[in-house]
Amino acid sequence: MSPTGDLQQHFITWALRGKAPETSPIVLGRRRVFVLPTLAGLAYSAALTLMLIGAINYNLSLGYATVFLLSGLGVIAIFHTFRNLAYLHIAPCRAPPVFAGGKAHFCLLLTNLRALPRLAIRLKLPLQAETEIDVPEDSGIEAILELPAPRRGWLILPRVKISTSYPLGLIRAWAYVAPKMRCLVYPTPAKQAPALPMGPGEDGGNSGGNAGMEDFAGLRGHQAADPLRRVAWKAAARREDAPLLSKLFAGAAAQTLWLEWDALPARLDIEARLSLLTRWVCDADRADLSWGLRLPDKTIPPARGDEHCHACLKALALYGRD
Repeated sequence: MSPTGDLQQHFITWALRGKAPETSPIVLGRRRVFVLPTLAGLAYSAALTLMLIGAINYNLSLGYATVFLLSGLGVIAIFHTFRNLAYLHIAPCRAPPVFAGGKAHFCLLLTNLRALPRLAIRLKLPLQAETEIDVPEDSGIEAILELPAPRRGWLILPRVKISTSYPLGLIRAWAYVAPKMRCLVYPTPAKQAPALPMGPGEDGGNSGGNAGMEDFAGLRGHQAADPLRRVAWKAAARREDAPLLSKLFAGAAAQTLWLEWDALPARLDIEARLSLLTRWVCDADRADLSWGLRLPDKTIPPARGDEHCHACLKALALYGRD
């Protein structure tokens, strides 16, 4: 890292007072908000200096009045810019899980306890584009920050820079916050994967027979993993252009899958295995099947539903990284 980068990092650490990650809610007190002129502010100051020199040189009373008036305007701008950011409350809201290779979305709740709105508040993550929002008076608003999620596991929210140059753009006020927040990144599903390993039902019987499947529960759209014997051929024969439908059964021997680590080819590495298992979990959930997951260090019993799908994907995301 360059000397400039080292100096900036030391300043950020000092600005955060060594409290990273921070507990919520985070309040931007007076000691946490820093103020400096922008390029426009520097140009404004240079113009006032030239005007003052001209007024002194030619002894222009109107020149003095103009310089002092504009200087007062600049001082007031410092106060308003600082107040636009000071005592703003920040709290983590949510960070939905994503698949590796996508974008993680971190939601921060900004709360304004003042009777005036806070306008043109900018939030920025390192190496990412700024997000600008307005925070209404006596209320809060959610800000969504995007961050690439290249690898599975936990993605920690880095420090966030909050700044504003409202109202005149002559002064920039900024602060750093480091909320305690993370996003779960699932493994990337394999683009191509073998068909689901259809196995025996929960009662140990062979699912290829009719036993336990006498309770007809209805029809749903046909999935690629569905056996041909479950296709509703009579319904398909009524209309040639109709999509295929599969029969659903509610018997005790309904199909149960085991998605097993050891059932995958031995030549595959860890990430390839996790990618295939992730694809199987997504396919089984989409087909509304009951499935279980067996990993070398964990076994999740068969079930179905969103919570079960999340539990399996979480186990795959954190495999070897707990």
